[in-house]
Amino acid sequence: MVDRISPMLTKKQTRMGDPLTVGLKLSVTLRFLASGDSYTSLQYSFRVSKSAICRFLPKVCKAIINTYKHEVLKCPKTSEEWNTVAEVFVKKWNYHNCGGALDGKHAPIKKPKKGGSLYYRHHTHGRRGCKVQVPVRRRTVGAERGAGDGGTWIKCNLHHAIEQNQVGFPEDCTLPNNDTPISFHIIADDAFALKTTLMKPYSHTSQFHHEKIYSYRLSRARRVVEKNAFGILQMRLRFFGTTIQQGPKVVKLLTMCGCVLYNLILDHYPFAPTDVDREDAQHNMLPEA
Repeated sequence: MVDRISPMLTKKQTRMGDPLTVGLKLSVTLRFLASGDSYTSLQYSFRVSKSAICRFLPKVCKAIINTYKHEVLKCPKTSEEWNTVAEVFVKKWNYHNCGGALDGKHAPIKKPKKGGSLYYRHHTHGRRGCKVQVPVRRRTVGAERGAGDGGTWIKCNLHHAIEQNQVGFPEDCTLPNNDTPISFHIIADDAFALKTTLMKPYSHTSQFHHEKIYSYRLSRARRVVEKNAFGILQMRLRFFGTTIQQGPKVVKLLTMCGCVLYNLILDHYPFAPTDVDREDAQHNMLPEA
């Protein structure tokens, strides 16, 4: 990684002294993302001034994003690629015609100056982001200040592309033991609007037996984004679990950089089966509706 981001971060030697090495800048950045330590704590650990960390940390994040984003944050573009995703959902969670699971993540931040209630939500200030989770990779698809999950999703580029049929979704097809064509879709929770390309569970009130079975299987498949993606992401990069002290622009860089690094970890060090996967394997033994 140092070799690839060095051209964007290397500085020339001046009369004032030797510049900080790219390896040191990267080490400080990775420690911050992994632990969520303050700049004051990092300056004593790496013997780098807090003001220097404030200057180079956003630049390192931007260099990582520009270098690796297009490699690790890819979205399926053809029906064959979407069908490959759907096959994994069928195999692991017994849910058909699904191209991914959608949910939002609230990143608490310190109240920005003159921010008012612009970033205020859930009794805290923060930025909001939406993610689509597929069985292979986590993908960030949007971010919108203090908005809710549904409002953030509506303003995402991926949402507009799906609505305009520009992402290569497969054609409608029938389910096993059912002759009614079902549209290819993404699954989410009640925070999102119900559409032919986005499905969510039935209301909790007065559900029939077949509705309960459908809601159960959809919710079980959707857990891959909430418990697996967000849960593991926050445990790997602990700064997501703290009140981030930087401003909104830097927080946006940190969030995107964290997603890129997390996908790099998935590429090089795939996770072992989690407890959620083992539980899903047991539930897959349940009979069909």
